[in-house]
Amino acid sequence: MSKNVIVAQSGGPTHVINNTLRGIIETCQAMPDKFGVIYAGYHGIEGVLREELLNLSAQPAEEIALLSVTPAAGSIGTCRYKLKSKQQEDFDRVLEVFRAHDVGYFFYIGGNDSMDTAHRVAQLAQQRGIDLVAVGVPKTIDNDVGDSEFKLIDHTPGYGSVARYWALNIQCANEENAGSSPADPVLVIQAMGRKIGFIPAAARLADPDREMPLQIYLAESGLTMEAMADLVNEELKRRGRCLVVISEGFDVGGLGEAKDSFGHAMYSAAGMTVERVVVNYLNKVGLKARGAARGNLPGTDQRHSMIYASTVDLDEAFKLGQKAVSIALQDGSGYMSTIQRDPGPIYSVRYEKVPLEQVANSERKFPPHWISPNKIDVTDDFVRYARPLIGDHWPTVPLEDGRQCFARLQKNFAAQKLPPYVPQAYR
Repeated sequence: MSKNVIVAQSGGPTHVINNTLRGIIETCQAMPDKFGVIYAGYHGIEGVLREELLNLSAQPAEEIALLSVTPAAGSIGTCRYKLKSKQQEDFDRVLEVFRAHDVGYFFYIGGNDSMDTAHRVAQLAQQRGIDLVAVGVPKTIDNDVGDSEFKLIDHTPGYGSVARYWALNIQCANEENAGSSPADPVLVIQAMGRKIGFIPAAARLADPDREMPLQIYLAESGLTMEAMADLVNEELKRRGRCLVVISEGFDVGGLGEAKDSFGHAMYSAAGMTVERVVVNYLNKVGLKARGAARGNLPGTDQRHSMIYASTVDLDEAFKLGQKAVSIALQDGSGYMSTIQRDPGPIYSVRYEKVPLEQVANSERKFPPHWISPNKIDVTDDFVRYARPLIGDHWPTVPLEDGRQCFARLQKNFAAQKLPPYVPQAYR
């Protein structure tokens, strides 16, 4: 007998998150004897709590297909609401919604904290004897889910595309800086990545032979602002110009940064940014060249500009969604679908599973041995790791009347069966 499905997303979006969603939807639809109606928790677990369930089974097939080229999370929404252990009413409500809508399968697409939510829901359902299979599906541009030895997961969907964004944009920034360097010899560019260096490190993919005057400052480097100024000026003496890629988590002192509901710093939401502090500091202490430092602050376009999506990332995100459904049927509850890299010089991966308890609230660190001895670059080992993830081709994004074609899902919601509910954290 088939059971209904709820799929939801949480945390920051990516270029490819909807291809994972598509993988789940299409794989479930191919087995109507196992899976009934497929719902989306509209805006993540908050949508489940509010009983706002978007009917995905009722959507036109062509709109589901367009999820493959639709970035970010506008189709079914996301949230930054975390189910904490003390919020027992929230957990009770989730299970009530599942029972009311005959839900037997729950797929949660997200990062570290989302895997914790999936794990808690799976545990609670088991404790209460509820027939529910909960499976986590990873995504994050930060690439920080899992362990630092890459045994649990090699990389997360979303990272390959943001790495490609940086590889291509640093090439363009270098052209800009080369032309304008008599007046603007230093260009400072801030990269996303909170406290982990995978995103700024991807700037090296623009210049694997190290021909550009490029310096990369990871949060993990441990360098001071004073050391940075000295290193930039040394580059100016050698080359006359310098590109500085700096992590938003680089320590420049207090910024008064905002925090999201997970407790994570939201650097781009602060009144002052790392990029601006660094530009001001370099101009204050002085450059060993004529002109001044300028800054560039890419925003959320790093994770939603569809033309920068990696074709490798798109393919892997879809297959990881398919694998999640396979896990639900063959292995049951309490797992996350995962990507493992095969050994050898030719890039290939396989899709497996790991227990949710091993990845819930996990936080991978950037390997110290991938930071170069001078602290302003990454090693060739990192380049060999990251290079296959960005692919070799442009994605095929359909256009209509000169504009990108994105999925437009109909707002077809399930009839609500329970009393209205306000999530605990909002009371």
